[in-house]
Amino acid sequence: MKKLLLTSIATICITILSFAQATLPISWGFPTTILPTGWTSAGTGFAYYSGSGAPAPAAKFSTTGTTLTVAFAGTPGTLSYDLVGNPPTGLTWAGNFKVEESVNGTTWTTVATYTTLPTAYTTYSSALLSTSRYVRFNFVTKTTGNVGLDNVTIGVGVSTTQQINVQQSATTIVNGGTYTLSSPVSTMLPTTFAVQNTGTVGTLNVSGVTITGPAAADYSVASFPSTVAPSGSGNMVINFTPSVAGSRIAAINIANNDPTAPTYVINMYGIGGTLASDPTAQPSSFVFSTIKSYQFTANFTAASPAPDGGYLVLRRTGSPVTDVPVDGVDYMRGDVIGNSKVVYSSTATGFYPNELVANTTYYFAVFSYNGPGVYRNYLTTSPLTGSATTLGSMQPASYYSTVSTASPTFVTDLHNKINPHTIQFYSSYGPLMVERIYNRDTTAGQRVVTCVYSGLNKVYNDPFDWTTDDFSREHTYCQSWQVTVNSPTFQSLPEYNDYHMITPTNQTLVNAVRSNYPLGEVVGTPLASSYLGDKIGNDINGHKVFEPRDSDKGDAARCMLYQCICYTGVAYSGPANTNVVYAAGAASWSLPKIISSAIPYGQDQDVLKRWNYQDPPSNFEIARNDYVDSLQGNRNPFIDSMQYVCYIDFTTMTKIAGVAAPCNTSGISDYQTNNDVVVLAPNPNNGNFVLNYTASKNQNVAVKLYDMVGRIVYNSELTVNSGNNTINMNIDGLTKGIYIFEFVTSTGKQTQKLVID
Repeated sequence: MKKLLLTSIATICITILSFAQATLPISWGFPTTILPTGWTSAGTGFAYYSGSGAPAPAAKFSTTGTTLTVAFAGTPGTLSYDLVGNPPTGLTWAGNFKVEESVNGTTWTTVATYTTLPTAYTTYSSALLSTSRYVRFNFVTKTTGNVGLDNVTIGVGVSTTQQINVQQSATTIVNGGTYTLSSPVSTMLPTTFAVQNTGTVGTLNVSGVTITGPAAADYSVASFPSTVAPSGSGNMVINFTPSVAGSRIAAINIANNDPTAPTYVINMYGIGGTLASDPTAQPSSFVFSTIKSYQFTANFTAASPAPDGGYLVLRRTGSPVTDVPVDGVDYMRGDVIGNSKVVYSSTATGFYPNELVANTTYYFAVFSYNGPGVYRNYLTTSPLTGSATTLGSMQPASYYSTVSTASPTFVTDLHNKINPHTIQFYSSYGPLMVERIYNRDTTAGQRVVTCVYSGLNKVYNDPFDWTTDDFSREHTYCQSWQVTVNSPTFQSLPEYNDYHMITPTNQTLVNAVRSNYPLGEVVGTPLASSYLGDKIGNDINGHKVFEPRDSDKGDAARCMLYQCICYTGVAYSGPANTNVVYAAGAASWSLPKIISSAIPYGQDQDVLKRWNYQDPPSNFEIARNDYVDSLQGNRNPFIDSMQYVCYIDFTTMTKIAGVAAPCNTSGISDYQTNNDVVVLAPNPNNGNFVLNYTASKNQNVAVKLYDMVGRIVYNSELTVNSGNNTINMNIDGLTKGIYIFEFVTSTGKQTQKLVID
């Protein structure tokens, strides 16, 4: 196995691994988005308030079941913290928020319960039990609003009896913690530990220090203090002389009269040389479950014997993983090895990969490794491999059974299909959407989210923070256009919070520039405030419009048109939005005819319909639609069936009779005897294009391509799912000219023209 030498053979290297416990006293005001040692969050709703706190920033709890746990070593004193309730505008915070303590991290006792909270940060405090070693902040039930937490402190309690604590170079090694050190083979390394008595009454008696474990013979006890006075300290010296290269593992057992820790254990991970020992086995038996278009879970059977370090998981698309990790490198999630990306590095035998899209096969390889950090040694031969393919559209087969474009009530029926639905609040968009759908892993354990309008990639450290990262939750159908914008409870209404229509954008350079201008196509020279892939400028009519990048045009169009159909006709009796003029009246939720006195024109529906076909739903958009459906219980019908837009006049929200679909696009069907819809985009093209196939059911499709003299130049078969299927096509060797696609199913066939330029 190839080795990466990170240190000279003559160098002796010592490190301390942080055990998952904090040391007292604790004081944390959430100054960064990285939690300190001993702090762990769980649930989907833990994030940060960058503009709120006492002072800012502060922790944010936004969903039921979100917790923040602090594990600590030693006797605690008083717990103090600041809390605030943050409800939507016009409402009062309500819910159940608990502060709890535990001896073992499993059984919890309530310290305080809050069913109402003030609207300004208020300090609370409680005395903790001397035996507690965990504190948990628990958002048990969210009813209305979020919770802010700041300035958590846990003081040091007074132990009335002797209490042991061990430090090395002023760093506490908690009972059961691990200390790592390395030395060249046969070279003795003495290490001094301070054995402390943190009790104020009673002498700490150390009756003996023993060494156990597989490499116990490589360690020896040079000295230890037999007694330590109250609040005193004494030195313990341990010699490490590695007999061979690789991992030399043992445990130092300090027998003493501390009633809470009569045997204080320090796990010693010694390294002979520069690398841990090679693992001897790889894991086995991949199992992929809960496979959806946007997620799946992967589990495998642990190696036997199990590695002492853990498992490194690599992933790639297109073909199986052939890359291997390099010894001595401590990879983090998002790091790249050749053509593969690190999914995670952990002792766990299961993982939940992110950045998944529909209709895609993902390949994985899992490598065992021994040793921490720069001492890590990977088993690079015969890794466990496996693959999983995400589903296509998860649209239920009968979802639109009550909707027909032939019906005179088509617009009403489509609206009724997707409204009402479950509300997921705007404030939860970060943890629910950015963290689960939009973000991607990148190097050094960081994440990246892309501005949908411009293509700007923002690299950040978890968790994502809107203000710090200068991003906004963009209402594609502008907030200022919405019928109910002047309602005192607007921010609690479904239309304000709808995830089908909200997308992440950069705030300063993009969202603020878009403002409330309609979407359109800029002609001539764009304004200087255009950024990366987006444009701001005048359209062919001389109207100032905002143009998103090409790959977002169809997405943006379908987001906006969704908002129209979802809320058309919804009753509202509050203050009117007098800044917007709708052709069919406010209750129609139509596209605005006039946006404001400064923008005396509206949103052109023809542009949106054209974009709908020029940029058909991608595998990402299909997955996003399925995921939002899982949260809200409704779908964006224009992703499922692109032709629906052709039958609606979005300025009047009425049905268009006698229309041909697809509309506003190349590739209109020349012949059709089934109800499937096929769109080729772009068309013309060079043989690389997207085949967007909207199927009436799960089925096989025979595909043939004919040239103009009737010869078959391409012959294949596709398997499609009910709803929208996005298939990347690459047909080589086609000369310039016109071709005819034939798509045959059990219910009929249709043809499409393909133009190669």
